[in-house]
Amino acid sequence: MTRSEAEQIGDQLKHLRLKAGLSQAGIAEAAGINTNAYAKIERGESEPTIGTLKKLAQALGVSVTNIVGV
Repeated sequence: MTRSEAEQIGDQLKHLRLKAGLSQAGIAEAAGINTNAYAKIERGESEPTIGTLKKLAQALGVSVTNIVGV
């Protein structure tokens, strides 16, 4: 079974978030998004828009490509 793109993005976000020492609430606040929405993205239950990816990348100090693995 292959993992979905949403799951891969979620796993990468979790990895980067933990590396940065942030909680889910902390990264959501830093990116200006809802904590529950962020949690769904991290669990692979929701695909983030490009705008949300940009906000998360900025909050983590990485590029969008670091998140999506392109």
